Amino acid sequence: MSIEFLLTTLIIVASPGTGVVYTLAAGLSRGGRASVLAAFACTLGIVPHLVAALTGLAALLHTSALAFEIVKYLGVGYLLWMAWQSLRVHGALKIEERPDRRSARQVIVDGILLNLLNPKLSIFFVAFLPQFIAPTEPNVLMRMLALSGVFMLATFLIFSAYGLCAAAVREKVVGSRRVMTWMRRTFAAAFVMLGAKLALTER
Repeated sequence: MSIEFLLTTLIIVASPGTGVVYTLAAGLSRGGRASVLAAFACTLGIVPHLVAALTGLAALLHTSALAFEIVKYLGVGYLLWMAWQSLRVHGALKIEERPDRRSARQVIVDGILLNLLNPKLSIFFVAFLPQFIAPTEPNVLMRMLALSGVFMLATFLIFSAYGLCAAAVREKVVGSRRVMTWMRRTFAAAFVMLGAKLALTER
């Protein structure tokens, strides 16, 4: 495993994006356990893109404008829905003292869908991972799976760290209704901006 791959992976994963915003929101609204669940869900959302890259479906997204646009706008729609849920007092990111099993399932489902509906992830795996596989590599598939495993582990650990840091200041946030209101607005704005960025994304 090259140092270049590890550094590039850390930079990509730690950069603010949909998964980071969602994990922070989960930590602030529902606590440490929810933030780890959110990180796990975002990591699981990577698996279909890895499978797509390995089976050639990512190439279809890259070459088919219609397929790419369909997945892209489904993702945009979901991000806007998450923005709406952030603004609602009783939405998906509502503040809960003791989240129940249903809310835990909701955190996981939302996290998976946020990554699943981002077509750029599939293309990313096709474009990114092969750069770190030598032309003389005897088992390309196993090498790609190993690199993907490291990428997913980094995603889970870094997202969890973000979420747990957010959860650590949760009590201060919950105690102020004004801060709570601005927190919802901030996350809603972040989801809207991420949706706009995805909408403007080209293949």
